[in-house]
Amino acid sequence: MRNTAINKQVQDNLTPEDVLTDLLAGNERFVNNELEEVSHLDLVQQTTTGQYPKAVVLSCIDSRVPVEQVFDQAIGDVFVARVAGNFENEDILGSLEYSCAVAGSKLVLVLGHESCGAVKAACDDVKLGNITHLLANIMPAVKKSAKEIDGDNSSANPKFVAKTVENNVLLTIDRIRERSEILADLESSDAIKIVGGVYSLQTGKVTML
Repeated sequence: MRNTAINKQVQDNLTPEDVLTDLLAGNERFVNNELEEVSHLDLVQQTTTGQYPKAVVLSCIDSRVPVEQVFDQAIGDVFVARVAGNFENEDILGSLEYSCAVAGSKLVLVLGHESCGAVKAACDDVKLGNITHLLANIMPAVKKSAKEIDGDNSSANPKFVAKTVENNVLLTIDRIRERSEILADLESSDAIKIVGGVYSLQTGKVTML
């Protein structure tokens, strides 16, 4: 049973590659239904005075993608930023910067997922209240996919949706580097890695891009 939270010494000794390996190993346990047993109350008590998460995950809000469980992480292990369509904006960038530059996280993981509703809505150019503004952040991925996938460029085409999910992750990573000098500098000095993956609703597996 795991009953010890990450402390600063543990966090300091981790490399970005260590953290990515750990998350993917956790995902493997999730896929195989072999999650570690955790004493949540012990971790609650140990993290009341501070936190030293090893990674920050930028995820969609989708209820079928419970980030901590997907990577078999516990209290104090990871920051999670969530917005429909897992894209960056000023507030998300600030959250990522805080996670890495202030709190010491070693990895930024942008996590898209299969059959994303926000991506499908962007593919169909949905106009609805504040959702319209939100979907504008995903449209660059839609336009990129339209040049790469033949046939129907709408949510009715599973290949188009899948390609747009991937492009949305990759373009988000590009924009994080472009829009955050802090994160770009940390990555160039090997203090962090910025990576992306896609979660399968069918299997629970995260595939890195």
